[in-house]
Amino acid sequence: MKVEFDIASDQIDGARDYQEDAYMVNQLGEAENGDVCSLIIMADGMGGHAAGNVASNMVVATFNKTFQGKFPTTEVADVLTDALNRSNDQIRASVKETPALRGMGCTMVTAYVQDNKLYWVSVGDSHLYLIRDRELIKQNADHSYGAYLDMMKEQGMEIDEQAGMSRNMLMSAMTGEEISSIDVSDTPVKLRPGDRVIVASDGLDTLGAGAIIQYSSWSATAKECVYALLKAVEDANKINQDNTTLIVIDIKEREARYEAEPAAVALAPAEPVARVADVEIPEEPREPRSYKWLVWLIVLGLFGGGGYFAWQQGVIDDAMEKGSELVESTTQTIEAELEAEPEAEPEPMVEDEPEPEPVPEPEPEIEPAYVDKADAFRDRLKSGGYGPTMIKVPAGTFRMGGASSIVAPDEVPRHEVTVPSFMVSVYEVTFAEYYRFADATGRKKPKNSGWDVKTHPVVDVSWDDANAYTRWLSKETGMRYRLLSEAEWEYMARAGTTTSFWWGIKPGVGKAHCFDCKSDFSISKPARIGTYKPNPFGIHDTAGNVFEWVHDCYHSNYQDAPNDGSVWEGGDCNVRVVRGGAYRSPANSMRAENREKFKSGKGQYNVGIRVAREL
Repeated sequence: MKVEFDIASDQIDGARDYQEDAYMVNQLGEAENGDVCSLIIMADGMGGHAAGNVASNMVVATFNKTFQGKFPTTEVADVLTDALNRSNDQIRASVKETPALRGMGCTMVTAYVQDNKLYWVSVGDSHLYLIRDRELIKQNADHSYGAYLDMMKEQGMEIDEQAGMSRNMLMSAMTGEEISSIDVSDTPVKLRPGDRVIVASDGLDTLGAGAIIQYSSWSATAKECVYALLKAVEDANKINQDNTTLIVIDIKEREARYEAEPAAVALAPAEPVARVADVEIPEEPREPRSYKWLVWLIVLGLFGGGGYFAWQQGVIDDAMEKGSELVESTTQTIEAELEAEPEAEPEPMVEDEPEPEPVPEPEPEIEPAYVDKADAFRDRLKSGGYGPTMIKVPAGTFRMGGASSIVAPDEVPRHEVTVPSFMVSVYEVTFAEYYRFADATGRKKPKNSGWDVKTHPVVDVSWDDANAYTRWLSKETGMRYRLLSEAEWEYMARAGTTTSFWWGIKPGVGKAHCFDCKSDFSISKPARIGTYKPNPFGIHDTAGNVFEWVHDCYHSNYQDAPNDGSVWEGGDCNVRVVRGGAYRSPANSMRAENREKFKSGKGQYNVGIRVAREL
């Protein structure tokens, strides 16, 4: 059985003045036997040195170039080890050229996933976790002093802690000197569908194992998991919180189409996603050639740790124009900070956090008074009764997508779209409305979990179910009902605003129902439709409550997307896009530009329906 990967990533600065972590997600394509392969590199700059971010970016770029030069390979462990050693050699060469950088370094963990096989190499205290059946399994070794003491204790040898040595002190790191201990997987871990792999810097230690498992279980997608865990780290508000970088890989069963039509879907070998053209990877350590490439890395470090995404958006090209102007001041800053006192040691990892207890949900009455009754209407069904309440959305032009690929690569490039007027349902479709269709067509009814079917949005319906429902509405009313296009959905949700939420730039409190919205309702189920105020178009629950299917097939970005508001076919039509966030999803998933994807033939506990109608 073949598998595929859903990968998401992001990072936060914590209490640091700048980002010391660097990472790269490289979709390498296919190995010679057809296995889909991905390389995930995460380096954490050592916080006690002003050039920690330079070291981490240097290691990520060098490691990627070395590995790609030998891909594909059957000697994975050897290639991983060689790439790590050459990255360390590059640090040594740079320090030799620029003595002010002496002492800089980083930890690193790299995961290489080839179909259902997980390999890794790591140095230091960064993390590689596997979550399987609600169990958090640490895969890579921890090279901190505390981990050494714990290991000796497990082997029956109690060792007293030495005075002046903290538990989080590193016993192995990449500094250009000989690495004292490297952890590399000679035998891969076998993955299976449903597994979740987490690559993280040590900033994730703010959360205990129980909290990581719980937040992961509440997250239906890799992107949701990244949002939820980073938000939990921020909410912990720990003093001296370190930078935290998180990459989540969800393992999913590969569709049969990959087996049947390999030529049609084969992934082309990826270009180096954070290419450093001037970096030479010598067979043996040799004298450094030029200061220019180090200037590039310093500039890259200053502009953020996500080198992969910055390169794609042209940030590095712009930064290089100013590189020569910045180098002198940057070097002086590094030398000055080297003389400053070191940072305070991070606090030990906190104990496991208890699961948050559900808050009993009151049963408010629906108050659709916010909708202009003169504009809203319901079409009569031929079989009796009425369809969903609809309202007209005016035509207009808006900017679709997000501003930065660092947040989400599939939200760019931002582009202008002109949308014709159309009708849309004021509320998400309820169980009762959907059950009328299911009874008429003999379709299976999704379970309502005892919720009021007249007032709660239907969930656990597949894209195929939702699309069939719109066809039935068209037949019953004589009008053309359908799912919204992705562009129509975002235009409708923004309602003339330009911020990520129609009410402003932040999620706020009491604006919608989501996992961390601090609403009055339990995250165990959605709120009643119409509980929260509508957006300026008079439409309820465009943010939170339940995700909503749109018609479009999934595309990995908006390159060549239509600009007329129409449905975007092509792409991967075995998965379809959902929008809007949900009751057990973090607030970031409610952003108007946020995109998620699910298999079209399977329902989800947090995905429902909103319908459109032609004028």
